[in-house]
Amino acid sequence: MNKAYLSIGSNIGDRLANLQKAVQLLADSSQIELLAVSSVYETEPVGGVKQDSFYNIAVKIRTDLTAPKLLDFLHWIEQSLHRKRLIHWGPRTIDLDIIDFNHQQIKTPTLIIPHSEMANRRFVLVPMLEISTLDEPYRQRLTALLKATSDHNWLKKIYGQEVFLWTSKK
Repeated sequence: MNKAYLSIGSNIGDRLANLQKAVQLLADSSQIELLAVSSVYETEPVGGVKQDSFYNIAVKIRTDLTAPKLLDFLHWIEQSLHRKRLIHWGPRTIDLDIIDFNHQQIKTPTLIIPHSEMANRRFVLVPMLEISTLDEPYRQRLTALLKATSDHNWLKKIYGQEVFLWTSKK
């Protein structure tokens, strides 16, 4: 089985409900087991596009999908939740990214792991650090990346992990 860390964000519509629906769709898959879901963080958008703040979470999963197949599934979830790719780094109902997959390095035309912007995004590192407590060498790497990041955008925890307790975990 493969272990992956995902980053999920939303800044259009009911941001919390969008995150909850994405987590539920992950949990509903027979090929994915939810291991951990972080608290919800409200975060400043990056990329220079004027837009509302995001809600962001990190999710740790176990899956028998390969990294490319997992990416396909995440894109299916985005489409199911009406994601439109209109503006690079623009507003979106939902965004799901694979941040890490088995701590491997993967580089294809459609997939780069670890995620190429991971070290530059506190909204990725902080929630991932929260759910990586049982993954000690990786947790140390995340801590070092967070200390070294040049990202100083604001983020604040607004909901604890309890907003995902209803999710049907297998």
